Amino acid sequence: HVQLLESGVGLVQAGGSLSLSCTASGSIFTTYGMTWFLQLPGKEREFVAGVSRNGGNTYYTEAMKGRFTISRDNAKNTVYLQMNSLKPEDTAVYYCAADRGPASYTVPFTPAQYDYWGQGTQVTVSS
Repeated sequence: HVQLLESGVGLVQAGGSLSLSCTASGSIFTTYGMTWFLQLPGKEREFVAGVSRNGGNTYYTEAMKGRFTISRDNAKNTVYLQMNSLKPEDTAVYYCAADRGPASYTVPFTPAQYDYWGQGTQVTVSS
């Protein structure tokens, strides 16, 4: 099974940028689609961005399009989330997740379809 370890600094002013990374170990990274979710207190995890196994396809929730960029470096077993033009409403705990489903060209958009999760990173955007 894959283990996921997140890293990144989580405090920034509105309009600023943050980069999160998630490094996988324990399994073959290229067999997993990789995704970032966010979670607000008392709410379910929500899809933010996803990247297919070879990095060829990326997906974003509408609110993050044009501001967030997901990428992966398969040589480093790492997926990244570059967050620009951050807003206070982006404040949440961000989780990376790995999917080994049958479709290599896409990723699931619902958290229930994921078995492997990072530990979560608090991102706080101050106004």
